[in-house]
Amino acid sequence: MGRVARTDVGDHVYHVINRAVGRLKIFDSKEDYRCFEDLLVEAKEMTDMRILSYVLMPNHWHLQLYPEKNGDMGTFMHWLTNAHTRRVHALTETIGTGPLYQGRYKSFLIQKDEHMLAVLKYIERNPVRAKLSQAPEAWRWGSAHLRQSGLPKMKALLSESPVPLPRNYRAWIRDQDKESDLENIRGSARRGSPFGTMKWVEQMVDVHKLHATIRPVGRPAQSD
Repeated sequence: MGRVARTDVGDHVYHVINRAVGRLKIFDSKEDYRCFEDLLVEAKEMTDMRILSYVLMPNHWHLQLYPEKNGDMGTFMHWLTNAHTRRVHALTETIGTGPLYQGRYKSFLIQKDEHMLAVLKYIERNPVRAKLSQAPEAWRWGSAHLRQSGLPKMKALLSESPVPLPRNYRAWIRDQDKESDLENIRGSARRGSPFGTMKWVEQMVDVHKLHATIRPVGRPAQSD
């Protein structure tokens, strides 16, 4: 199965993932998590990146980004990952010992409809599925916590979603993910394919010259 070439076009939503080399821990203390969140704030201020959701896990992280212009995501991610790698090596006195991440970040286009909300929920519920917390907002290092308990300065890290969050967000985010959503989102990440309706994915493949043999994932196309 072929992989989609990396895209970096504005006005699209992306699911972005990276992991530590060898799946070792990136974050081992509160200071480690705070360091990355501080860098997220800096990167956002430098590039005007719109961050819709995120979660930091012990050996990896997820971001949901909504860049305004072509090339913005690459600029944001290059600065963030390089700055984080330098900061960690400096703090741990391991400069010159090798890479922090297993490779370049992975990014996947997301359709701006219920698919975007499914990915947001998938990201924010990651700590619950990993049994690190009993509720998404109880995990300090993610956007679910910020939305409900974050200080104003940190809440500003999150941008307004192009798809309104459910009015009953607190109950919605606590409700289990749909198994079909979990399967399809994981399939998107595994295959490197866009996440949306069949019609939309085929359009993305055509417009952005993505790998033509990729198998679309997501909900069946809805009638207009």
